[in-house]
Amino acid sequence: MSGVLVSAVARTVPWRALGAGAVVGLLIVALPRLLSSPPDPWMALNLLRAGALAFALGLAFLLDDPARHITTPVTTPRWIRTGLRVALVAPVAALWWTAALALTPREVRPPIGAVTLEAAATAALALAAAATALRLTDEPEPGPSVAAGVLTTAVLAPLLLPGRWTLFVPVGDLRWEAAHQRWAAVLVGAVLVWGWCGPEPLRRRRTPLGAGRRRLATPR
Repeated sequence: MSGVLVSAVARTVPWRALGAGAVVGLLIVALPRLLSSPPDPWMALNLLRAGALAFALGLAFLLDDPARHITTPVTTPRWIRTGLRVALVAPVAALWWTAALALTPREVRPPIGAVTLEAAATAALALAAAATALRLTDEPEPGPSVAAGVLTTAVLAPLLLPGRWTLFVPVGDLRWEAAHQRWAAVLVGAVLVWGWCGPEPLRRRRTPLGAGRRRLATPR
């Protein structure tokens, strides 16, 4: 039965959206190689950040389920189905990130652990936003609006965050360590939000059976 479940979930994964995000992300990272212009460390770091964002925009579609209102009553809980989607995509994401790092010239490649933390937090934010949309709305395919929200947040965050809370700092900056402590907090917070939004919400507009019986029994 587990194999049947995994196969069924795999067929519902929006591989096209994920593939588009992955391809665009790799093209962004590989841009200096395509143009034959060696990047400086700051550019290389920002290209990796932009590539991670492109992949995260693809992940924003991961929880889309056109048959959501049909699959809600099934015996397998939604958190298991969504968890399986993430588990199926995780190896792909790891391979993609390895390729992105390999495309970055070694001499300008930022610290791998720190930039991987940034990429993981960005991906977790996209998944948390998608899970929140499913939890709080009845929309079966919130991916486009979630991706738009993630992109808007990514554009505005460097402009609106106070300097003491900044997340986007260059390698060697005195704020590098503190910024990545904040990135770690963002990652943990996003995972917690995703976990809280995992269960299927109770139907908010369900009519109580007793109320229905009372209406039927009320004389006209």
